[in-house]
Amino acid sequence: MNVPNESHKAAVSVSEMASLCLLSRSRFHALVRDGIFPRPVPGAQGKRPYYTPELLQQCLEIRSTGIGQNGEIVLFNRPATRKAARKPVAKAQAPAEHAELVDALRSLGLVATVEAVTGAVQALYPAGTAGIAEGEVIRKVFLHLRKK
Repeated sequence: MNVPNESHKAAVSVSEMASLCLLSRSRFHALVRDGIFPRPVPGAQGKRPYYTPELLQQCLEIRSTGIGQNGEIVLFNRPATRKAARKPVAKAQAPAEHAELVDALRSLGLVATVEAVTGAVQALYPAGTAGIAEGEVIRKVFLHLRKK
């Protein structure tokens, strides 16, 4: 793991070091406690600890080889990848006959929703539209919706 942007810095913070190793801060601190990664250099007068360029390279080598500073083998999980964007949930489609009916009504100049058309068909034809001419169904639904 090469870090060209960070190599010119005199020091990096513990949080930056964790990020460069592709680990969360809490996991990185746990690995430091376990002796896998070297401890940071304590800052002067109680200031924040930091990693020198030599320690930075050592940490990155530990991450890439999987062999800790204490000689133990460490298995790292793969870095999290960006999740694929969720596809929007498709709305329940009306039966094909109702979709065609909605399109036919729209071509006649009537703006109607699928729900309104479904309600009209159920009110006009409780037994269904089987055996009834399509033009007749369109005409009756058009007139029914126009009255409302």
